[in-house]
Order: sequence, then structure tokens, then C-alpha cells
Amino acid sequence: MDRRLLLAIGLMLIVIVLPTLIWPPPPRPEPGVTEPGVTEPETTGTPQLVDSGPSVPVEPPAVVAVVPAPPPEPVGPAPESYVSVQSQLYDYVFSTRGLRLVSATLKPYQSFAVNDSGPAQLIPELSHFFEYALVFGNDTLPLADWDFQPSDSSLRVTDTAGQLEWVGRRGQATVTIRQTFHPNHYVFDVEGSFTGTAAEAGLVVVRMGPRFRLIEADSVWDFRNYAVVTKAGSPERTTFGSLDPGEQASLAGPFEWVAFKSRYFMLALLTIEEGQPRIGGALAVGGPKPGRHATDADLWVSLPAPGGRFGYSVYLGPQEYRRLARMGHDLQNVNPYGWIFQPIIRPVANFIVLILLWMHETLELGYGWVLVLFGVLVRLVLWPLNQKAMRSSMAMQAIQPEIKAVQERYKQDPQRLQQEMMKLYKEHGVNPLGGCLPMLIPMPVLFALFFVFRETIEFRGVPFLWLPDLSRADPLYIIPVVMGLSMFAVSKLAQMGVPPNPQAKMMLYFMPIMLTVLFFNFASGLNLYYAVSNIASVPQQWMIARERLRKKGKLPRAKPG
Repeated sequence: MDRRLLLAIGLMLIVIVLPTLIWPPPPRPEPGVTEPGVTEPETTGTPQLVDSGPSVPVEPPAVVAVVPAPPPEPVGPAPESYVSVQSQLYDYVFSTRGLRLVSATLKPYQSFAVNDSGPAQLIPELSHFFEYALVFGNDTLPLADWDFQPSDSSLRVTDTAGQLEWVGRRGQATVTIRQTFHPNHYVFDVEGSFTGTAAEAGLVVVRMGPRFRLIEADSVWDFRNYAVVTKAGSPERTTFGSLDPGEQASLAGPFEWVAFKSRYFMLALLTIEEGQPRIGGALAVGGPKPGRHATDADLWVSLPAPGGRFGYSVYLGPQEYRRLARMGHDLQNVNPYGWIFQPIIRPVANFIVLILLWMHETLELGYGWVLVLFGVLVRLVLWPLNQKAMRSSMAMQAIQPEIKAVQERYKQDPQRLQQEMMKLYKEHGVNPLGGCLPMLIPMPVLFALFFVFRETIEFRGVPFLWLPDLSRADPLYIIPVVMGLSMFAVSKLAQMGVPPNPQAKMMLYFMPIMLTVLFFNFASGLNLYYAVSNIASVPQQWMIARERLRKKGKLPRAKPG
């Protein structure tokens, strides 16, 4: 039973990393290259959006045109300038040309890309974040080349919310957009209106993409997490890699929110008004694939504008579980832990994250020491169950001769064999599964931690002792080796006093070696937890091993008192 358990554990771990082994990552960018050979999408216009029915009916006229004003004196376009919005959390920079977001620096977070130090700046050059267009039936009025006049040349948000108002004019058409920024949140609100068009209703299209700026040391994992996530009933994810270059994916709304995400950061448009979602639909367009993993995709989001008015909120910041959970609408589920195991892994992972954060804040310990303490506590909590499991395994070993005799006697009668086996178990008070099930309880914790360390921003860039980052592999491979040795020690103790078995002896060496190799490229935080958990189980294994040896007469019995 123990051998089958170890084999099952190994197979489950192989399933977790199998995609990585089948689809190896592309080469890392060369030092000094901050954007890894990525070209900009050639799409410059606004593709035809399929409006999936916003919550407010819109009936645009068949033909719409901007009402021209008397011809002004010929003048050139106004020079492009930039407006900065700063708080203690962020520094956003908007262009007056099209109101495009050209920079978004999140001050609490660092960039770990090669040759890129300082706070994390998410927006690359030539991005299209927050380019607007007005859509009336089959007519589109792009605003990307409009010049907007801001109410201030800069804005500093300190104790209270601050506002910027932007006004753009073209002929008699006027577009006004008001942004409200908050000092202690990564959320800002947008309200807009347009007048001077032949129609006072239509759609507003907001463009996002084609990617975030590369700020991670491990660009491969970042690229794999690039996705568009929408929330109607439950969050639905469209990964960049699922889109061929130029392929258009129409995402049918209405949505509560639409997010553009990387591994750790996200930009989400949220629009809930009177309890109803007001994002009509979205369109994702695949960008070029310079390697195995897609790095670019464009996203257009449509909003109804009845009476020429529209509004939405923006979250531009980290994927912090508790911060997103406080915002509601399942925004914390933008990052799906667990792949196909998500229904099981997700609740365990969320619970573990909350425990680790609570321990970090309450005990004022670094996350490395929190993991050490957590590994010990898990073993202490499971001590009674493990004790029962180990003694059940001992009982099974004690009746092995009787089991073999029954199997030999009734090998031609499977039904009678099963009855006699159950009778034998009942006579000796043995549960055949009692030695396995309690030992499987830590496995969901281990699997959940695999995803927690891979995708939880709280562990990003956190050092511990010689480890530069708990979310990345140990560069010296010390922790995975310690983990493998601790697993060997636990397995060795588990076989003390057990009848010799060639298969068990092979597993004693094979499993620790195999798992050590698998864990080489896993997050060092995961290896740290598993190593501590194994080491913390050694005393219990040693006590049970001595108990087995005493029962076999190989150790003197303990003296009473």
C-alpha cells in the first residue's frame, strides 16, 4: 500500500509538470533586451464589434456623420504632450493625443527584467491602452488622433480623490471625459459624454493592448499567463496562446468586467450600474507569435452610451487576492489556480494564501519563516491521523501471512475471496485504506502551493536566506537537494522493521531522486515547505519504526515508569 501511495504521488506530480515537459519554453531574451523580439500588431483601426446586447437598449440610426463647423483658419495639429497623475501607489501618464495611457508605474513593486531596475512600469512603447472610438451602427469615429485638452498639466492625489477633465473637439463634435483618481486604491473612475454628432446614442469602444511591458525575470511564465478574462456568469479566460495571429474572438456579453492580465498584474474595466452589467461585448485579436508563446493580443471593449453618456471604472494594479476580493464581483478569480484541477485546488489555494498572509502580518515574520512554521504546523495538525495511518499499516503487515493464505485458497473464486478478506479485516480490526487516506491529506496542500507560489504576487521577489525569490527556483539547487534527502530519510525510516521487498527498496531510491529532479525548477518556496514538512515528520516516523522493531523483538521493550 505504501509503495502504491508513493507511486501515485509521483504520477500526480508528473501530471502537474507534464505540459512543461511536452512544450518546452522558448529561449530567454538576451541580456539587455527588455522587449523580447516582439513586433507590434499591424491592426490600427477598430474592427467591427459584435455587440452582444447591452443592458440598456441602443437603437442607432442607419447613417451618422459628424456635423461640420464653419471651416477654421488652417492650423497644424497641436503638439502631443503628457499629463502625470501621481499618488503613493502609482504614477500614470496620459497623452493628450487620443487620451492614451503611455505609462503606469506601480511604486510598491519592482521590475525584475534583465537590465531593468526600479519600480514596475507596465505599459510598453506604442501601446493602445485607452484609445477610444465612437460607433454608430456601421459608422466608426476613431478618437485616437484627437487632441484632448486637460484641466491640469499634472495631478497629485494625496488625502482625497482628484479629478482630471479632458475635452476633445473635431468640428462641432465634442467629447468630454472626466477621470477620478483615489489615493489609496488602484481604481479610477471614468465618466464621459459626447455631443455634436448626428446621433446621441451609440457605443463607446475602449481599446487595450497589445501587451504589458516585460518586467519579470522569468518571461516564459509571464507569457503563458497572458490572457483576456471576462465575467458574465463566471470568469472565462481566453489566453493569448489560443489565438492565431490575426484571429478574432468575439466575446459575448453583457459582462460585469473585462480584464487584460499577465502573470501578476492586470487591467480590468468594470461597469456595474444599478446591479446590472453594462459592458456590451468584447473582441480579442491575436497578435504575432515570435516564439512558442504568444506575447501580443489586442482587445476592444464596447460600452453602451445612451443619451451620449457612458461610464466605467478601471482597476490597474497587482493581482492581490484580498484586495480584489474586497472589490467583489469575483474579481479575485481572474487568476485561475489549478488548471483542470481547479474545483479542488482553488479553494485550498485561497485558504492557504489567507493563512500565510495572516501569519506574516500577525506574527511579523518574513514569508520564508512563515513557510517554515507552516510546514511544521501542518505536520503537527496531522500527527494523530498519521499515527493512526502508520499503526494501521503495521497491522496490515502483521496479517500478511493470513492474507496470502486466503488469497491462495480462494484464487479461483473472486467473490468468495472478497468476502473472506473483509471477514479477516473485521476480525483483526484492520482498515485496508486506513494506512493510505490520512497520508494523502497533505497532497492537496502541496499541489495548491505549487500554484500559489507560481501565481501569487505576495511572494514575487521575496528573498529568504540565500534564496533571491521564493517564487522562483533556487539558483544553487540547495533546497531541492535537501528536500530529496529529507524524503529519502522519511522513506528509510518507514521501511525499518518491514519485511524485505525488492520493489520497496527500489522505490526508496527512485522516488526521492525523481522528485528532486522534478522540483529543481519549481519555486524555492514550494521546495522549502516540502523539505520542512518532511523533516518535521522524521520524529514520528522514528517513533513508529522503533515500535515496529520492538514488536519484532529487535529492540528491548521500554521499562515501565
